[in-house]
This record gives sequence, C-alpha cells and structure tokens, in this order.
Amino acid sequence: MFWATVMHRNVYRAQCLVKDPFRFRPGPTITRQIHVEALHTGTKPPAFAFVFDIDGVLLQGKKVLPQAKRALALLEGQNPRGIKIPYIFLTNGGGVSESDRCQMLTRQLGFQISPSQYIQGHTIFKTLAHKYSDKTVLVLGGKLDAVRKVAEGYGFRNAYNTIDVLAWNPSVWPYHEVTPAELEVAKRVDLSRTRVSAVFVFHDPRDWALDVQVLCDLIQSDGIIGGPYIPPQQRSQPPIDLYFCNPDLLWRSDFERPRLGQGAFKEAFQAVHKALTGSTYPYVQYGKPTKATYQFAETVLTDRLEEIYGVRHPPRHVYMIGDNPKSDIAGAVAAEWNSVLVQTGVFDPQQGPPSPRPTHIADDVEAAVKWAFDRELARGV
Repeated sequence: MFWATVMHRNVYRAQCLVKDPFRFRPGPTITRQIHVEALHTGTKPPAFAFVFDIDGVLLQGKKVLPQAKRALALLEGQNPRGIKIPYIFLTNGGGVSESDRCQMLTRQLGFQISPSQYIQGHTIFKTLAHKYSDKTVLVLGGKLDAVRKVAEGYGFRNAYNTIDVLAWNPSVWPYHEVTPAELEVAKRVDLSRTRVSAVFVFHDPRDWALDVQVLCDLIQSDGIIGGPYIPPQQRSQPPIDLYFCNPDLLWRSDFERPRLGQGAFKEAFQAVHKALTGSTYPYVQYGKPTKATYQFAETVLTDRLEEIYGVRHPPRHVYMIGDNPKSDIAGAVAAEWNSVLVQTGVFDPQQGPPSPRPTHIADDVEAAVKWAFDRELARGV
C-alpha cells in the first residue's frame, strides 16, 4: 500500500534528493515548483489527476485546513514515485480576478498556484465576452466595483453594477444609502437612456433587496431602468439574458453552520418575480454541477497536463475532491469522473447518506488524496 512506502522516510528522502536536490532545502516555493516541472517535461505523465473544490475542502473561510498543505505536497512530488501529479481548482466562489485569487492561494497554501490551474464560478463568462463586448451589461455581486473590474478584464466593455445604478438615481432603492466608498468607485451613466442587454451574477450579492429590485425593473421595462412597464409579448426578442455562475444554495465558511449562497439569491429573485408576474424567469446556469462547467474544467486540466509534461490528452482517471454532494459530486458523477466526498465542509453524515453517492468518502482532503494514490498504485499506474 501507498503509506507503507511512505513510512520508509529516510530511504525515500535519499531517493528524492538524487532526483531533485532542491526538494528538501529551505527556499521559496516557486523555485521548487519550477524545478519539478522542468524535471518532468517530456517524460511519461501519470494517468490520473485531481480537481479540488476549495471552500470546505482546503479552506474554511480564511482558515487553511492543515491537511490541505500536506495533500498538495504529495501532488507536488513528495510521493513514492517522486513525480508531479497534475491538479486544478474548481470552485463556485469568485468575486475577484483569477490572478488575484491565485496570489492569495499561493500565500495560504504555500505552493505556487497559477491562473492556468484555477477555475472560479465566473471564469466561464470569459467565453461570452465577445457576444456582449459592445453591449451594456449589468454585473451583480461582490464588494464595491470588484466584479465590474473582473468583467471589464474579461472583455465586457460596458459593464455596470447596482452601485452605479444608485449613483445615477438613489430613489431606485431608497433603503440603501450610498456610502462615500461606493460613490468613489461608481461609474456615471444615464441609465434612463441605456438599454441593458444582459445581467451576469458574478458573485453572491451583498444587498439582495437592491439587486432583486433592479433585476425586476430591467426585465419588466425591457432593459431600461425606470422605464414604463412593457407586457411580455411586446418586449424585444431576445429578452434580457440572465446568467448565474453558482447554483449552490449553501456553502461552508468558518461559521459553525453552512451559509446561504448565490443559489439562495436566485431562489429569492425567482420567488419575487413569480409573485409579480405569475412565472419564473428563464436563465442560463453555470457552475458546478453543470455539464458546461465540467467540460470547461476538462479542457483546463488537459492544458495543465500539457503545461507540465508536454503532451496533450486528458488524464484517464480524474478525481474530484469536494464537500458538497449536490455540486461537486453530482457534477463528477455526470462527467464520469471519480469522486471523493470529504467531511470538512457542507456534507453532514448525521443527515443521512449523500446523494448522489461518491466513489469514496474521506475524513479530509489529505485522506482523499492518499486513498486515490493507493487506488492508482494498485492498478499499476
């Protein structure tokens, strides 16, 4: 078994030092990372790879789970085969740019995390930027103007948020008093003359009431905030496009109980819209467990394998490590990946067995990675 080998620590360290004399020396993580990647470029890649959720798996709020660093160390080369195992991160979180988030993860986890390894909920919106590059869009969620800047970085040239709406006309939602910090970052535009073509929910909204109000205004007035009500049959075709990137009803922070997520905001909006109009509003859903997001992740994982080993083909065996059966595990099952459910996040075994069922249940992320290694070594991979 895998961990019988690991017990021979001195022999293993000696073997690794022959292969990589820098691995056990102190120094910046990035130096060790580059050395290992250069070592394995052009050699036979492993047949398996990992995809990690973050919240509830590697982190709880801002707290790094101690098992996370040990799990990643195994994948970075501190394993019996002495090779680097490809892995990426797939999270429904977001709210900042991929590069900013990767810098934060690098500091937290102690390993150099590249944007080429990282997919957050709204990363897939990059694929839509060309469609809306010259159209006006509303972006929801996040702090101040953070998600607007992300959208602009993706190529959405005319992106606005609900703080911009309030700066234009505070009476849109009189219960939110705009702060000096919000006014400082607000973009000035006359929204009475600007039709919004689409709404993108980039991250969990901070003020649900404000965002629900503006979203309902846009839909019922065919894209003009404050415009007259237009019956559905007289509205433009296509109607206002609505995109969500995270269906999670709950997520795990450092609080004792799971917190409401973007999926809860979607339910709140749809309930209000149905009360007003008698119907729910059509939308496009991305994020785990949607097929589009897992297909996107497979492409990113294939790119990562090529980046490390110089060969381009998807790994034969992919292991999704997650804490949420309804997102991480459901998506992995549909994608025909292996899945490991950890018990450090949303999943609560006291509430019954998970549905859908994962390939394996582990106490934490380190145990999950060890189990997968044992399984692959037993296959002779």
